Amino acid sequence: MGRVYGHVPGEPEGTHYPSRAALSQAGVHRPLRSGVCGDALGGAASVVLSGGYEDDEDQGDVIVYTGQGGRDGASGRQVADQTLVRGSGALERSRALGRPVRVVRGRGLRSPFAPSAGYRYDGLYR
Repeated sequence: MGRVYGHVPGEPEGTHYPSRAALSQAGVHRPLRSGVCGDALGGAASVVLSGGYEDDEDQGDVIVYTGQGGRDGASGRQVADQTLVRGSGALERSRALGRPVRVVRGRGLRSPFAPSAGYRYDGLYR
C-alpha cells in the first residue's frame, strides 16, 4: 500500500500502539525512527511527537513542531536553521497544499497531552 494521507482506514483517533513497530505495521506512521513520514513532493502524511526535540511545544490543539534537521544530538536543541528538505520540506508542502497531517504522541513527549505508555494517534492537524 502506498502512502496514505488523512485518516488510515480502521485506525481511529485515540488508538494506542505499544511501539513504533506497531505504528508502522498499522500504517499510521511508517518510519521506525524518523519523526516525519513524507517527502517534499507529496507532503507529510504523519508526525510523531516523542520528545526528540527539546524545542517542540504541545499545547493540545496547537503544536509547534521543530521539524527535521539542525539539531544537536547531545542536547536535543536546535543549533542551526533548518532547510526545507526531507521532513521539514514535507511539512511545508502539506501546509502549502492545505493537507492535514496525522499526529501521533509518544510517551517520551514532555506534555500533559502525552500518553503514559506507548504511542497514541491523536488525529489530523494543519
